[in-house]
Amino acid sequence: MDLIPAPVSVEGPQTGGFVPDSATTLWAAPGTETTERWLRATLGAALGLPLAPGPAGGSNAVSLRIDESMAPEAYRLDITAEWGAEIHGGSAAGVFWGAQTLRQLLGPKAFRRAPLSPGVRQEIPRQVIEDQPRFGWRGVMLDVSRHFMPKDGVLRFLDLMAAHKLNVFHFHLTDDQGWRVQIKRYPKLTEVGAWRSRTKYGHRFSDMWDEKPHGGFYTQDDIREIVAYAAERHISVVPEIDIPGHSQAAIAAYPELGNTDVVDTSALDVWDTWGVNPNVLAPSDHTLRFFEGVFEELLELFPAATSPFIHIGGDECPKDQWKRSPAAQERIRELGLADEDELQSWFIRHFDVWLSARGRRLIGWDEILEGGLAPGAAVSSWRGYAGGIAAAKAGHDVVMCPEQQVYLDHRQAAGEDEPMPIGYVRTLEDVYRFEPVPPQLTGAEADHVLGTQANVWTEVMQDRSRVDYQLFPRLCAFAEVAWSALPASPDRDFTDFERRMTAHYKRLDALGVDYRPPGGPLPWQKRPGPNGDSAVLGRPIEGAPPNV
Repeated sequence: MDLIPAPVSVEGPQTGGFVPDSATTLWAAPGTETTERWLRATLGAALGLPLAPGPAGGSNAVSLRIDESMAPEAYRLDITAEWGAEIHGGSAAGVFWGAQTLRQLLGPKAFRRAPLSPGVRQEIPRQVIEDQPRFGWRGVMLDVSRHFMPKDGVLRFLDLMAAHKLNVFHFHLTDDQGWRVQIKRYPKLTEVGAWRSRTKYGHRFSDMWDEKPHGGFYTQDDIREIVAYAAERHISVVPEIDIPGHSQAAIAAYPELGNTDVVDTSALDVWDTWGVNPNVLAPSDHTLRFFEGVFEELLELFPAATSPFIHIGGDECPKDQWKRSPAAQERIRELGLADEDELQSWFIRHFDVWLSARGRRLIGWDEILEGGLAPGAAVSSWRGYAGGIAAAKAGHDVVMCPEQQVYLDHRQAAGEDEPMPIGYVRTLEDVYRFEPVPPQLTGAEADHVLGTQANVWTEVMQDRSRVDYQLFPRLCAFAEVAWSALPASPDRDFTDFERRMTAHYKRLDALGVDYRPPGGPLPWQKRPGPNGDSAVLGRPIEGAPPNV
């Protein structure tokens, strides 16, 4: 079997299977309509089959049913010569994941948009596959602030997630370098904040610039389309509005949001370089009301059914301006706080209460633990395992996404030709051996680990092709870590995973994914620079990453 991610159990395969053809029908029980539509639009188009509606219990059919006795995302896929393919799922999502497995069984041609040879049909051997995910949160964060990805690229990204049974899309919409979502009551956020005049090329210490203006944003209708498209694929969306740090794009649009008593915020532009920015939001009532207005529109765009969590960032917020700001110091005294860390905690708690009152849950990067964490808040543990361990021990839910393990902007090999090499070497095998649940947690504490997430920061990823290169094939390994019940890290069969990837590369080829080949980057994927040399400055970190 060449399935990725690996299923729980497979009985078979045996000879005498199912050959889909023009007479194959599709029967969908109530509740399975999303998979029914997806099968006709995607699999039917790829194979040139109409998949016409058929009766329940018909032969030569694909049948979809919900079995509530199964776990919600579990599925059972039965392939027989007599009946065809039958998918039982514990919910509509389980049925959909079973359809993704059916697609893999049909081979690379099922990943194309139109049939190659309509007259040639492929048999799926007789077998029974039973499967369910290890984690309920199997996420990927895409940063569209540093380099904007147009809407069609985001929709494609969601398709790639669905093909790997990943179900949480963390949509990083704002940062110092760009504001990417239309907020109608604050038009300057996109009129001004969505555009920067130029862009640092390479690491922030590089002396090279891309002098073209860069930007873009999603209209509210674009966002509604993205959310609906994700929902059809049983992917929840976690929008991120970064506060109180990483906010220079917002301050450039509305200077009164910054610490005007210590810096001339009217002189600030959307930031054109990378790193931790000193310009943070002022802890004022006006700032709170402004962002309540932002979140009011955001909650309409991201309904609770598909976006129960709202990410508020909370990371890398330097306190220097607050320390020098008379207004910020007066706010600390007025609230009876000990210091600037508690001031940030007050800021986060305000929005935790505000979001909770509207039926949502706040999630933020692990810095929100500093100064005390609001009771209902969840944590994205990015600086290592430590934040997640502390949060879980304190009774908070956690998503494990440690930088040292699953930041896929980190380089894939030590070679000089890796494009703009950043961070530690994280090979395909390294990602495959990542374990989301640290041994320091007891069983009850480990129950607070909602799941895991790979993060993709795009400072040095100027376009879709570069994002593909950093993601794949490592996202395939991550998907298996998030979905499959794998042995302990040292005992995982990476050789078998590599064998299965041999088949999976052909699926990625059919999808048009610009992945990093096993032998290293292709000539056009190598590190760019003037006259073909390696002049673009990266930030490689040598040695094994610390387990922190």
